Amino acid sequence: MAEMEREQKRYTYRDLVSRLYDLEALAIPPQAGEKSGCFSSFDRRSVYNAETGLYEDWGANDDGGGFIRKEDESIVAMELDGPGVIWRFWSALPKEGHIRIYIDHSDIPVIDQPFQDYFDRFNQEDAPSNFPNLAPTLSRGRNCFIPIPFQEHCKVLLDKGWGAYYHITYTTFPSNVQVPSFEGRVDKESAIALAEADRILQQRGTQYFKNAEGASNESVTVTVNVPAGGKAVLFDKQGAGALSMIRIRTDIGRKSEEQQQSLARQLAISMKWDNEEHPSVWAPLGDFFGSAPGIKPYRSLPLGMNEHEMYSYWYMPFSESARIEIENDGTEPYEITAEFQYTSLMKSTADNLLRFHAKWHRDEFLNLDTERFAEGGDRWPDWPLLLTQSRGRFCGVHLHVYNTWEQPEEEAETWWYGIGDQKTIDWWWGEGDEKFFVDGETFPSTFGTGSEDYIGYAWAAEPPFPMFDSAFASQPFVELDANGHTSVNRFQICDNVPFMNSFEGYIEKYKGNQWGLNNQCLYAATVYWYQDRGTSDAYMPVSLNERLAT
Repeated sequence: MAEMEREQKRYTYRDLVSRLYDLEALAIPPQAGEKSGCFSSFDRRSVYNAETGLYEDWGANDDGGGFIRKEDESIVAMELDGPGVIWRFWSALPKEGHIRIYIDHSDIPVIDQPFQDYFDRFNQEDAPSNFPNLAPTLSRGRNCFIPIPFQEHCKVLLDKGWGAYYHITYTTFPSNVQVPSFEGRVDKESAIALAEADRILQQRGTQYFKNAEGASNESVTVTVNVPAGGKAVLFDKQGAGALSMIRIRTDIGRKSEEQQQSLARQLAISMKWDNEEHPSVWAPLGDFFGSAPGIKPYRSLPLGMNEHEMYSYWYMPFSESARIEIENDGTEPYEITAEFQYTSLMKSTADNLLRFHAKWHRDEFLNLDTERFAEGGDRWPDWPLLLTQSRGRFCGVHLHVYNTWEQPEEEAETWWYGIGDQKTIDWWWGEGDEKFFVDGETFPSTFGTGSEDYIGYAWAAEPPFPMFDSAFASQPFVELDANGHTSVNRFQICDNVPFMNSFEGYIEKYKGNQWGLNNQCLYAATVYWYQDRGTSDAYMPVSLNERLAT
């Protein structure tokens, strides 16, 4: 914890690798000058007109080949001054065209290989890469979380024939920070650090995370009966400390699907830090733990569940008190067993850490001008994930989509509803780009290429429709024919988005809540973030009727 109390001035490669799994680091306030974002192939027709103050072609969707500029036959996909680090490459279709990465203004690239090999090879060797948790393929989406640091400058070129669709997420640090510039190959010590990280991510959800050296680790287990229409206290701790693990054991997962869906939304979890009036955490129980509706088994780094229990490893500091309650809006009492692990902290240490927040909402636009966000408005099709004022870090979202439609009478020529522009019904809910505006930006520093791309998979508009999980992204559930419920997660741990004053996060939603006579598309989001102690967010608990809308 001593390291967390001061601004870090120098990172080793091992330090950067540890950020892949260091959940405690999320509570450290961002340094002035620390920024994160994403370069992507989004459609460059989408622009902000400074003269009119309006956004133009904001729903443009030709997102496969956008770039900064051309250099001969290549495109510049990213160019950025350091010090900084690339955390993640993603692509839906990497091909043989080369990726070239130039570090610190060198004329010689440290990486020069086919783009598809970037995901398949390590250290540019002939043997396939052997880091399955650092470079997962998620339903055809290629991901690589091997950090690429640079001190002065980084430029990424993609040569002709590189493929289609890319994301590059990054963080830059204040100018006085030192990082080890990547030289093209990972040495033995760094490779061991990556191997350790890959193993930690593989064991996600099965081990307690190590607490700070010298900290006193404590645990407590309670069983409560939550009365119908009432509440029960699961955890009530006075003093300074930090929760590092929560496990909720229930029999919800062993009930019928209908009962699961009802119970997981009737029960809600709330958390208050430091005697605050309104909770910093409030969500239906299943949604908070990353899957809805009902119990859908999956394992990620911060959250997961199975038919017996749900777990959270989000790091949750407090200075004066922590109080966790379960609400039961159902008509029958319900028994819950909860296990907590927490660490005592010095109050001065806890005072300087951010507070964990998580809120569930549906169509909560807060004080936005909704006409601008309605179809025909210049901000359509943006749908707000998180709007908050403070200093903090955005760390991801669980998105529950209820997208259902009447079966078309016309039979498709190809399997299911057809492919591409030959579909018998345009059912797909995705394609919505994520857009993150940090500290009052007029144009987002993160602008994605599609909802499934943000999660980390690809080509979800045609079957098959798989379920998958990984450390940072998962699809715990999708209907076999995609008609009904879909549950997805994206957790931004190393590539969390720091903000000093404000954060506005959106994801595009092209379909209306009612997009046909008997067709619906409803979003429900649970967003996870940190912000300054003593500050509040604007999201409030939601009625049972709205939670059960699907």
